[in-house]
Amino acid sequence: MGRTVVELFYDVISPYSWLAFEVLCRYRHIWSIDLRFRPAFLGGIMQQTGSLTAMRFITAMDMTNPQYLEPLSREFWMRFWSQHEDISQPENILAAAQQAGLSAELSQKALEMISSPTVKDRLKETTAEAVKYGAFGMPAVVAHYDGKPHLFFGSDRLELLGSIIGEKWLGPVPSPKL
Repeated sequence: MGRTVVELFYDVISPYSWLAFEVLCRYRHIWSIDLRFRPAFLGGIMQQTGSLTAMRFITAMDMTNPQYLEPLSREFWMRFWSQHEDISQPENILAAAQQAGLSAELSQKALEMISSPTVKDRLKETTAEAVKYGAFGMPAVVAHYDGKPHLFFGSDRLELLGSIIGEKWLGPVPSPKL
């Protein structure tokens, strides 16, 4: 059987999304999965705010340079949860982008895109897609396995994900060489 597509719907305002993000990043080279990052807006699901600007910025990056999703998302989590930084402020967004390896030009372009209907619509669509799968919070992990989507809510359900897709759970910090 081929690789299982696993979608991670996440918002950098969610610490549990961060846990699932890091663990799935570790497992993508151990399990036979194709991990797809799906930045979504938690407030759109749970009627909260705080990360909309950052998630629009990440969405703009997803639309233009998706190779930066992983380091950029990680940087926003670090700044929000470890440094208590306001990730809605443009100067903090640009600082996070620089730390994640984006050029000033690319960062400025993405910052300008966050108010565009294209980016807003993309984030709304991704959030609606998560809801369509049954998401009621984040992280929402959707494994496309055996011809259908399987929703897992929470960072503490990754062992169940492994079981469904026929992969062995090796704990949250697996050894890449076994």
